[in-house]
Amino acid sequence: MMYKVQVRFLFHSDIKIKIPEIYDDSVFDDLFGILEEVNKRYNSYSENSYIDKINKNSGHFVKVDIETVEILRKVIHLSKIIGGEYDITIMPLIRLWGFYKQNPVLPYFEKIKKVKRLVDYKKIIIDKKRNRVKIGIKDAIVNAGGSSIIAIDEWGIIAENPEDEKEVLRNINGMPVRITKYEYSGNGDNDLFEIKIKNMSYSTSNLMINNEKYRHIISPKTGFPSQNKQVGVITENAFFGDIISTGLYNQTPEGFYEIMEKLSCEMEISGFLIDKSGKIHYFNMEKYFY
Repeated sequence: MMYKVQVRFLFHSDIKIKIPEIYDDSVFDDLFGILEEVNKRYNSYSENSYIDKINKNSGHFVKVDIETVEILRKVIHLSKIIGGEYDITIMPLIRLWGFYKQNPVLPYFEKIKKVKRLVDYKKIIIDKKRNRVKIGIKDAIVNAGGSSIIAIDEWGIIAENPEDEKEVLRNINGMPVRITKYEYSGNGDNDLFEIKIKNMSYSTSNLMINNEKYRHIISPKTGFPSQNKQVGVITENAFFGDIISTGLYNQTPEGFYEIMEKLSCEMEISGFLIDKSGKIHYFNMEKYFY
């Protein structure tokens, strides 16, 4: 089957939608229209979004809609299960490391220690009865970035060696399709494994500073990027999957298994962690291999 693709800039990132060629281009407008509405209301980078208002009025209650309340309640719940290694108020640390600059610099330890005090999801206060939210700290921004794939119908995913920084989404009966900025070599020499998912989401979570590689996900607890190499999570809900894959990135293998066990009591979930030595730790992944 032939496909066509459109890419638009939303959520402070390039969003790609791919549909069969038989559909009219107006479908892109309909689908992106939904995302644009979400971007307008909930993206921290969008002027006057609910999240933008919360950030700009730190310490004061802000009137929001019920969806914002539910989003933040779910995020806080997952943050507790993950032990605080996912924190939506982490933007001050991200800015300090300069991950949005062309020439990032390794921060001084004392500066990291100081900025860490600004990061604490527990300071988010939700007044559900009045649909109000406030953050009890200054200079906090909710960050909603990540890499998630929602697979409708049956798709295959090739996970390659993270040292090559390549990952490919392809149709089971089609040719490889690039899903990140890295080109797929197509030779399969560095493939870690292949999985097949249907009506599920796959979420996965380097940077050169002084000639050393640093992963882009920072630990809210240590203030430093993780030394793990890759995390992948399969869930029915892409929103949950993106949060969980980010929070698991800073875990030890033992912590990875413990958290996945807890989460499996609440949702259908599978995943893997590649630690700093390159060893892969799987959780309930067998049914997706082919």
